[in-house]
Amino acid sequence: MENNRKKVQRRIIVLVVVLLIGILVVTFRYGWLQLVQGSELAERMRYQVGQDYLVQSPRGAIIDRNGRELAVSTMTKSLFVDPNHVENPQQLAEDLAPLVDKTVEDILTDINIGGGFVWIKRRMEQAEYEAIRKMIREKGYATCLGFRDEAKRYYPNDVLAANVLGFVGTDDKGLDGIEQAFDKYIKGEVTESFLYTDGRDNPILESIFARHGYQGDRCKTIQLTIDSAIQFIVEQELDRAMAENTPLAITCIAMDPKTGEILAMANRPSYNPNRFWDYEGVWKNLAVSSIYEPGSTFKVITAGAALQEGIVSPNQTFIDPGYVMVSGKRIQNWNGSSFGTVTFADVVKQSLNTGFALLGLDLGAEKLNYYARLFGFGEPTGIELPGEEAGILYDPAEMVDSDIATMAIGQSIAVTPLQLITAISAVANDGILLKPHVVKTIKNANGSTYSETRVEEVRKTIDAATDKTLVGLLEQVVATGGGRKAAVRGYRIAGKTGTAQKINEYGTGYTDGLYIASFCGFGPVENPRLTLLVVIDEPSGTFYGGQIAAPVASRIFSQVFRYMRIEPSGAIFDDEELADDVGEGDSSGKPNVTKPPEKVEPKAEEVKEVEVPQGSAVVPDFSSKSIREASRLANEAGLKIDAQGSGFAVGQSIEAGVIVDKGTTIKIMFSP
Repeated sequence: MENNRKKVQRRIIVLVVVLLIGILVVTFRYGWLQLVQGSELAERMRYQVGQDYLVQSPRGAIIDRNGRELAVSTMTKSLFVDPNHVENPQQLAEDLAPLVDKTVEDILTDINIGGGFVWIKRRMEQAEYEAIRKMIREKGYATCLGFRDEAKRYYPNDVLAANVLGFVGTDDKGLDGIEQAFDKYIKGEVTESFLYTDGRDNPILESIFARHGYQGDRCKTIQLTIDSAIQFIVEQELDRAMAENTPLAITCIAMDPKTGEILAMANRPSYNPNRFWDYEGVWKNLAVSSIYEPGSTFKVITAGAALQEGIVSPNQTFIDPGYVMVSGKRIQNWNGSSFGTVTFADVVKQSLNTGFALLGLDLGAEKLNYYARLFGFGEPTGIELPGEEAGILYDPAEMVDSDIATMAIGQSIAVTPLQLITAISAVANDGILLKPHVVKTIKNANGSTYSETRVEEVRKTIDAATDKTLVGLLEQVVATGGGRKAAVRGYRIAGKTGTAQKINEYGTGYTDGLYIASFCGFGPVENPRLTLLVVIDEPSGTFYGGQIAAPVASRIFSQVFRYMRIEPSGAIFDDEELADDVGEGDSSGKPNVTKPPEKVEPKAEEVKEVEVPQGSAVVPDFSSKSIREASRLANEAGLKIDAQGSGFAVGQSIEAGVIVDKGTTIKIMFSP
């Protein structure tokens, strides 16, 4: 009996020990799995039921000053392949190649990467997506091909303001223009999400975004100072100038001289940011990142400096010999001729190099450079665009007399178009230099203002009284001088033309036959609302600024004044007098005397109807018409319209009165 009891006790003890050992082993194993291998096992299990996925939210919008969209993000489909489930790679590649614009070899390379997820084509157009989706259903590729939603940048106006806006790369990174400069504000948010999949790695949800939603509410909107209507007018006229003069390039800037706001900025040639990869070589914004010799447009600065220093007055007389010799260098007038006894007003109006060279020598190297820098030359303006150049000025200590004389007439120095229009805008603004800007506000997603660019006064350049005198001289340049082709009847315009020979590629001299023609001016003089610069690089044929740049400015002034609803202030010419059309605009070398057009309406019997060939139509005048009225006029003429914006027509791609084929599409810009 006693033995049995001891046997039972031993068995119990053994059992307890075994149980304790088992508990210890299990506890140790559990602790090992939880504390030591827990993270690794959890991660392994996680990827057995799904996968991590980076969600890119839409990029913030870029809009113009009136709220019109210039750059927006839309959600598009991107195609991926799961190489683990591809049964016949060759057949799949052959079926996909024509639909995704890739070669069979490229697709096979993608598939051979292996793994469970490889991109085939990202951010497809809707038509591509529909075609591929249809093919997947018909061929049974649902197990290896799938789609993901991704944000795609879209520029609804194509080429409009392209050099200002820039473009975005594949990974939502701004690569130029505003897109680059404000990338940190408008870049879409990237969040890591987990996508649950079935046994074949197919997403359980239709779209990852159905679970996690877009994160775009944190992206900001950039509102520019650009006015789409004015931008449209400018680009339309640049296209016309390109066709008429076939130059290497054209740059145009429109600025509000009272605020420093850029209303339009355009280059030709330009590009479509929706397909920027097709236009490599023309991405550069010449308005801020190219430098050139300004030529006679810089004489405005020389004149302002001389007036401010009391060296000259408008009625002071000069004897113009036609040329002057400075340190052995011959400086002559644009036509090589002497103008005899002239006033300083005539020197400005007729852009006489002799007079300005002598003024430069009177000012001296220090003063001339001082005023150049006072007007903003020789340093970046600080505008919110990438790639801005500083320009080139002399070191006064190293200048000889010939350097002073050539600088006074706008040679041997280099400026950017933006610097020049900013300086001329200071003249239009009572001598006060403002910092130019192209961004008006940055807005939060809820519409509140994150930041706002205010008018920033840089410094005073010349006194208001001196500035008023200078403006009067520049007005005469347009009214009766070399800039007359920039005139707009009924409006007072002030400005200056320029024609500069281009420096050769070695920087050692000038290239024969290559010029840069320009005009910079503002108006209306009594209350300047618009400063305009037109720079034409290497025009064919006629190359004088007064002949080819000034007319472009005139057409832009006329249309923009009408768009701004600026009423005419009176006739620009006195019909009782003859006005001299002289200056750099006349390649003959002799002054022209031209009587202005008479203000006489043609009699009814004098108006002749133009015979329109069969199958053709006369383009109507759509100005001030609503979209409905414009559509009606176009339908009646057998034409089509491409309406841009809303409200009333302020510009059209083909001028009224031009005969075109029926069915032609006319692009029309509308504005409230």
